[in-house]
Amino acid sequence: MAEKRSIFEEVASDSKPVATPKGGLIDGAKKGARGAIRRWLMVLFALVVVMIAVGGLTRLTDSGLSITEWRPVTGALPPMSEAAWEIELEKYRQIPEYQLQNKGMSMSEFKVIYWWEWGHRQLGRVIGLVWALGFVYFLLTKKIPNGWTGRLLLLGALGGLQGAIGWWMVASGLTGTMLDVASYRLATHLGLAFVILGVIAWFVMLLGRSDADLLAARRAREGRLFGMATGLTHFVFLQILLGALVAGIDAGRSYNEWPLMGGSFVPPTAFDLEPVWRNFFENAGLVQFMHRVTGYLLLAFGVVVWWRSRGSGNAQTRFAFNLVLALMVVQMVIGIMTVLYSAPWTLAILHQFTAVLLYVAILRARFLAQYPRAQSLRGRK
Repeated sequence: MAEKRSIFEEVASDSKPVATPKGGLIDGAKKGARGAIRRWLMVLFALVVVMIAVGGLTRLTDSGLSITEWRPVTGALPPMSEAAWEIELEKYRQIPEYQLQNKGMSMSEFKVIYWWEWGHRQLGRVIGLVWALGFVYFLLTKKIPNGWTGRLLLLGALGGLQGAIGWWMVASGLTGTMLDVASYRLATHLGLAFVILGVIAWFVMLLGRSDADLLAARRAREGRLFGMATGLTHFVFLQILLGALVAGIDAGRSYNEWPLMGGSFVPPTAFDLEPVWRNFFENAGLVQFMHRVTGYLLLAFGVVVWWRSRGSGNAQTRFAFNLVLALMVVQMVIGIMTVLYSAPWTLAILHQFTAVLLYVAILRARFLAQYPRAQSLRGRK
């Protein structure tokens, strides 16, 4: 007869309990050096912002065509002798910009524009080196979190593509009768720079919080507000591309009045070029008009998104969208002043830098709509 056993008696077992990682399965995954990688990406972010500003100044000083060859490695060294400088100047004398605009340029004048372009390219090399050293270090030390290797590789691929597009842009101004690079190639170059900046900013925001925190926050996501913020991101990106077209043909230095253009809402020379499609890229009046109208529509849509954000129950999310609206108003005022004063380089660069601030602010507001931060009940409306 089997022995009776107490219901409180422990049952013997040879099996060992399964250990659950502290903090759950999500936090138990390979975390990697999230903080260190985030700081590395913040350095890259700052370098890209500087790169955008230097690129803008290179364009405003008409320096972009001063180096007529693409030498990713050997081009890192500037001319080291007077003979070398003469060779570089002679190469510049062969392109349309010199022959049609800068004929007779002295060596000292040439050096000014050469150093601008050399510095622009050198900064690109520095960014590439910072990315490569950081990526290789984190990869070899196995400190990259799960799922992040491909993302970090993407940044390197985008950087390499940006260098190639930069040369594709410069090459458009080395032949024919072009005095500057093709405006649509300039827009592509600047657009990719903002894509890279946006990807880095998003990665920095993701790495600033744990996977468990992000998963919990996503359950409280504000889907409609996130969708509207996504639309606003695309809208401001389009406006940035149109701004590049304006810069590419110096359209900001024509029709220096506001709100009218040449005495009317639509500039009288809007469709003077043949065939008609050229006007959308090469007609200074029409390009500036498109930039203005898109700005008006962007501000109107921004107000709609801001109004929708007022219904958010999260104080930080509401503040993020308040900042977006404030920057949009500031950016429009700076844009109007830039036109009225014929686009001096100071206002033009300020206008471009504020575009960076606005773009990143929209991304941050979008991120908080997707991953709202936890708050106390006092933080609710």
